[in-house]
Amino acid sequence: MFRLSVLFVFFIGNIVAQDSTTVKRILSFQEKLNKDFTTEEISPLPSKAIKNFKTLDFFEIDTSFCIRAKFIRTPHETPFIMKTTTGREPLYVKYGEAHFVLQEKKCVLMIYENQGLKTQPEYEDYLFLPFTDLTNGKSSYNGGRFIDLKTPKDGFILIDFNTAYNPYCAYNDRYSCPIPPEENNLDIKILAGVKKYDKHPENK
Repeated sequence: MFRLSVLFVFFIGNIVAQDSTTVKRILSFQEKLNKDFTTEEISPLPSKAIKNFKTLDFFEIDTSFCIRAKFIRTPHETPFIMKTTTGREPLYVKYGEAHFVLQEKKCVLMIYENQGLKTQPEYEDYLFLPFTDLTNGKSSYNGGRFIDLKTPKDGFILIDFNTAYNPYCAYNDRYSCPIPPEENNLDIKILAGVKKYDKHPENK
């Protein structure tokens, strides 16, 4: 008999199995997000709220919400103006589609590329995934949440709902935020990622 000393990421269907590497990556995401919220230069919080801020409220880490989705590139899409919470009119293009099964339901999410950001070197491989689900207005922000992605190198893309975060307008109405298109509404509960801000007692 022998004992494996290394933990590997493996897949059950399209779901990444729970392992230490995946959990550490999610914890690192949470730590960085909390740090950003305490840094006055980049925090979306009003100045007074930064002083009282301790932590965002996260759903428990659950890697059943870490999805290896089939990625279909859509290279001939027409750029469009994505609706926002203000009169701002950012230009996006549908970059591709993510197909996967979650909670026994077939799901398709549209993935977008911000046409203004793609000219900046640090965002050249950046993709944007806004979505809504059945937790909105209850345990998560009513306006939906976002996930940052990288351009996939093959026919699959990793979508980790544990890294879903709120738009800045969830914390401060001086921000203008994209509104997730209706086509990205999931008819399931995504119990992963950041919860509603006012749900966390430590920030009161």
